[in-house]
Amino acid sequence: MADRRAVISRATDETKIELSLDLDGGPVEIATGVEFFDHMLHAFAKHADCGLKIRASGDGMDNHHLIEDVGIALGKAIHEALGDKRGIERFGSIMLPLDEALIAASVDISGRPTLVFRVTFLRDDLGTMPTEMVGEFFRAVADNARIALHLVQMNGHVAHHVCEATFKAFARAFRAAKAVTGTGIPSTKGLLE
Repeated sequence: MADRRAVISRATDETKIELSLDLDGGPVEIATGVEFFDHMLHAFAKHADCGLKIRASGDGMDNHHLIEDVGIALGKAIHEALGDKRGIERFGSIMLPLDEALIAASVDISGRPTLVFRVTFLRDDLGTMPTEMVGEFFRAVADNARIALHLVQMNGHVAHHVCEATFKAFARAFRAAKAVTGTGIPSTKGLLE
């Protein structure tokens, strides 16, 4: 099996991001300057069983550009690291609890970007991370990874728990979908773009 790794460098007038991803594990080092976001990215890497290194800085505009652009870079890295997707499971789903929060997550590594995001927060911020950016982050990931991603809140009122359960549910569903369990392309078309 080929190495499933990618390195993404992204520099705009708003952000600078260096990101490396190994779908099959490795060290995790996250530094975006947004502490709660760093915590969520660590949780993603741990529960997706990925190596992930991110160094990112932004223009400070309520961290909107930074969070969205990290999502873009992570999505691009996922797409690149998956290669032709030969042998992957393709689908992954989980119902993940974290205290009172319960999130349903499903991933299809389909080549067709879709996000269904039905998660709500009862506060505007988690530290310096605006909660409205959680959905924007996942939209950027789904669009650039070219995956169908469904994240649906079944329960929860503590914003920290809801957010963390969302990241961990995505991670666990993605972990199942990226798993190499065969040798062929998991599509009747014979191709996953």
